[in-house]
Amino acid sequence: MPRYARKKSNSKVYHVMLRGIDRMLIFLDDNDRNRFLETMDRMKKEGEYEIYAYCLMDNHIHLLLKEGEDEVQRSLKRIGVSYAHYFNKKYDRVGHVFQDRFRSEPIQDDSYLLAAARYIHNNPVKAGIVNKPIDYLWSSYREYVEFGKDSERVNTRVILGIFSHNEKNAIKKFIEFTNETTKEEFIDIDNKAEKPAKPAKNAEQIIEELLKGRGYSLNEIRNSKDRKKRDEILRDIKKKSLMSIRELARVLGISKDIIFRA
Repeated sequence: MPRYARKKSNSKVYHVMLRGIDRMLIFLDDNDRNRFLETMDRMKKEGEYEIYAYCLMDNHIHLLLKEGEDEVQRSLKRIGVSYAHYFNKKYDRVGHVFQDRFRSEPIQDDSYLLAAARYIHNNPVKAGIVNKPIDYLWSSYREYVEFGKDSERVNTRVILGIFSHNEKNAIKKFIEFTNETTKEEFIDIDNKAEKPAKPAKNAEQIIEELLKGRGYSLNEIRNSKDRKKRDEILRDIKKKSLMSIRELARVLGISKDIIFRA
């Protein structure tokens, strides 16, 4: 399938989505999330871009950023290479961490900028992880409502400035705007343009075949005393089934924490 040229943004602002290769989890604990943010901060200080919004999910990332000295492709490549080196070393693995070709869409005006920020900050709500954006720790929403124009990580001044020149009033309007119910669509991991995830039936068949091939039944893996062997099988299942941790916990009858740490 041919690759199409990315649409250029006259404003140099883009909504970008990075995802784990084969929908792999790219954050396994809070140390991983902090490491990604530190990498993002370091390169921001080098003048590569400005960050207007972000949200770290388990297997993908949303960024709203403005190009600096380099094009967005080069900046994201640097972030990806740096984080992949850390991730592979920590988890004793090799190969790609992120999907080679990230998705992006140009942000051409203020209304689209505000809508994109709202969409990003509501991503955890849409996913059913939290009830309100303020409850999610790994997005830039708190940068706006707690730090306002003094945020060091995110350039909050641009978006808050669109609402009001008075900071207190701007934050109030930002919160109200973010909480509005909308049907806006932006690039995301489950858009129709994305390769559809394998249906649960196929994934469950894969699990059964993997267990059978190793001479294990579902009950045996659930009650296994050999933790090393159990975790080895769980890692294989996570890699090949393409199911979420929540789905795997449901099918296997094993706690999400055990599957997550395997």
